Amino acid sequence: MAACMRALARWHVWLGWLVGVPIVMWTATGLFMVAKPIEEVRGNHLRIAQNEEHETLPPGNPAPIAFQLENAAPIHSFETRMQRGRAVTFITYAEGTIERFDAITGTRIEPVSAAEARSIVAQEIIGGTSAERVTFFESDEVPVDFRRPMPVWRVTLEDGTHIYVGRETGDIEAVRTRWWRWFDIMWGLHIMDLSERQDTSHPVLILFAALASIGSLMGSILMFRRRRSRMAGRPRSGGT
Repeated sequence: MAACMRALARWHVWLGWLVGVPIVMWTATGLFMVAKPIEEVRGNHLRIAQNEEHETLPPGNPAPIAFQLENAAPIHSFETRMQRGRAVTFITYAEGTIERFDAITGTRIEPVSAAEARSIVAQEIIGGTSAERVTFFESDEVPVDFRRPMPVWRVTLEDGTHIYVGRETGDIEAVRTRWWRWFDIMWGLHIMDLSERQDTSHPVLILFAALASIGSLMGSILMFRRRRSRMAGRPRSGGT
């Protein structure tokens, strides 16, 4: 039994050297990611609250049916909701593109321009009037801090915050602060996927997680062994 425990101790040391770096990395990145509330990381605190959820759509709205009849492209889905005080119908086509229509008149709403993207950010983001530049990205060329296949305008504020406005949707699709971008790097390190930062189940991560679990189990067993050794070496108190 003693020989077995000594062998276990040796394996535990070597395993500790192997998984020590990932364990420290997981702990450090986890600490960074919980340092701020996730709502603040996502930039929700920068969004100016809108009252559109309390606005009611006009009664008897037949526009979506007319859209389906007028457009030849297959329609995947449509939605009618209030957008900046206007009833708007969003049609998503089977190939993934989106068009907006005035829900009352059925008039097609043009895609968002650079000037409109800047104006939307100024209205709906705290500090949005401090935009430095506006850049357009096609759906297959979006930056790594957006990672959604849709055409967007990126409005960059003075403090480095990136606000993404959908060219087709007219919505603020994402808020990316400097902290979010560091958070994203830490997340990539945490799941050991720095390229895409999305794969939470791949062989390298599973292997190191399994080795770390085995090492923790070995350490727990050895802890009881050392405790018994100390107890055995402790002098007994005798009576007179």
